[in-house]
Amino acid sequence: MSVNFGALKIVIIEDEDFIRVLIRRLLHQLGVELIYEAKEGGEGLKEVVRTRPDIVFCDIHMEPVDGLAFLTRLRALPMGLVKDTPVVFLTADAQQETVMKAKKLWVNGYLVKPVSLQSIEKRIVSLLAG
Repeated sequence: MSVNFGALKIVIIEDEDFIRVLIRRLLHQLGVELIYEAKEGGEGLKEVVRTRPDIVFCDIHMEPVDGLAFLTRLRALPMGLVKDTPVVFLTADAQQETVMKAKKLWVNGYLVKPVSLQSIEKRIVSLLAG
């Protein structure tokens, strides 16, 4: 399946500026132009509702609203398409307990930092392929 990366809208929710810039650069290398950012889950939820992205890349450990709380709130929204937005966690936390919590909240993917261009590209292609 070929993906038109230039047509994608992506939200990055990440509290560390360096990581946010790195993810933005990787997405730009793939051809993604429409990238929106938030520093924590509360701000991220507002950005998702405002921009209606194709995919969200989200850290788990953030303050005051972490990634698991963000995903819980997103999935509870009454709006049809927005609550089903694909979410991929980007995190250094590979503990089984955290992964299981994320799966229970219907996360669409889980990438362990540090992420590569290839891992992000593969995840986007597999999500959009269904």
